Amino acid sequence: MNKNAIKSALNQFSAVVITGGSSGIGESFFNAIHSLNDNALYCNFSRSKPKIIESKNGFIHFPCDFSITQELNSQCSKLINILTEKGGDEKILLINNSGFGTYGQFPEPNSESQMNMLAVNICAPVYLTARLMPLLIKRGGVILNVASTAAFQPLPYMSTYAASKAFLMHWSLALNEDLKDTGVSTLTLCPGPTKTNFFVRAGFIESPMSYYPGQSSEEVVNTALLALVKGKTLTVSGWINRLLVFFSSKLPKLIVTKMAAIGLRLARLEQFKKDQ
Repeated sequence: MNKNAIKSALNQFSAVVITGGSSGIGESFFNAIHSLNDNALYCNFSRSKPKIIESKNGFIHFPCDFSITQELNSQCSKLINILTEKGGDEKILLINNSGFGTYGQFPEPNSESQMNMLAVNICAPVYLTARLMPLLIKRGGVILNVASTAAFQPLPYMSTYAASKAFLMHWSLALNEDLKDTGVSTLTLCPGPTKTNFFVRAGFIESPMSYYPGQSSEEVVNTALLALVKGKTLTVSGWINRLLVFFSSKLPKLIVTKMAAIGLRLARLEQFKKDQ
């Protein structure tokens, strides 16, 4: 599919809302979409301001810590007002991208981190989507939820993270059915290990991506945009990831869980060997 098809699809949106657009996959979404549609209003929800917002017009940053409910509620109200006043009257693209994980035996590193993870990975996208739903139904649009290949299996040492992504994937798929005939659809994106700061934040000494194959955030975003053009509801980014998801879905859950535990232990131990 050529670039013109993607550009044509993206130019149907007069407003783009992204969470976590200051780095990684979110930042790549900003760059890719804006390069093909520079007429839309771009809104970002994250704690830090994306660099692109400082150098471009039509970008608005909403500083927000998703683990603080009052802050999220206040910024959502501001967003709705901005979209109503300045966001045009065409479709809205909402990209629920924010999320993080931690590594360790539950509840490491601490129970507060586990609860914050649920707030960011689950509560925030549900709440933001619910608040924007009246506008989405009025104008039409797409809700793009960034889940993970971790959503397809239990993941020891990252148990809460994987469970939160499983929730997001199943909620997104069910929501798409809820929204039939409303002019609003959902797309669930499931990337595998990606070259971002995810693993460092999760507690790895350094990202396993330095010695394990994976995709760049730009490759993941390209997969998502192609899926959006094709009207897909679910897409797994990368043929290796699609293969792993296929086999993990065929094997008994207990076996998949044990295999995942071995893989994550080895990934962690490999780093310590490298430092010795």
